[in-house]
Amino acid sequence: MNWSENNEAIMPAEAQTPDAAQTPANTLFTGDSGELVLDTRRALVQLLAGPSLDGRRHPKLWPIVVRDEAVIRRRLAELFLELVIDRDVQVAFTRQADTGDLEVPLLLRRAQLTFIDSILLLHLRQRLTQADSQGDRAVVSTDEIMEFLTLYERASNTDHAGFVKRVHASIEKIKKHSILQKIRSSEDRFEISPTMKLLFSAEEIQALTHLYQRMAGNETPAQLAQTEPDEEGDQ
Repeated sequence: MNWSENNEAIMPAEAQTPDAAQTPANTLFTGDSGELVLDTRRALVQLLAGPSLDGRRHPKLWPIVVRDEAVIRRRLAELFLELVIDRDVQVAFTRQADTGDLEVPLLLRRAQLTFIDSILLLHLRQRLTQADSQGDRAVVSTDEIMEFLTLYERASNTDHAGFVKRVHASIEKIKKHSILQKIRSSEDRFEISPTMKLLFSAEEIQALTHLYQRMAGNETPAQLAQTEPDEEGDQ
């Protein structure tokens, strides 16, 4: 044991008990080497789990995203992901970062859109815009969606049951990605998520609108399939 000039004992380094001092303040479990506090981690996990985080469905996590936007962006960037956030509609989600020619692993899965998916998404986007302009909630029903999409069933189609089945499959796909959110106490009415405003760029909306116009011009799905590239969307 050493003594200082003031005759105070100085403990050898190996005799000290540094565990408490060296343990990160944000340690939450045994072996935890993370640096983020609990609520920030929860927000980050929700963003990664997807498909989105919004103020209405996640009222406790939304303020955390806003507060810790910078650190969450840094963490996502390490995974080649980008944070998309809109404070006005209180929606946030992740998408693959634009890495140019740099080859990187893709963390987010991509969903292939069928022709019916594309028409349905365009319809929902238009309904959302209309509702916003009127200050209303964008609400649709299964019957309304079916009635709209039936306009694109060709008179020559002899498999109406198959067409109905494909429409329901498209609705389920959109629900899975939380674009259609079920309204409580209702089995077949849904609110269109404001995430729609962020999911599709102006170019993508223009492409879908072009598709819609071509259908209105009486082109068949087979003709469209020959000339339109496959549409894909994140998550």
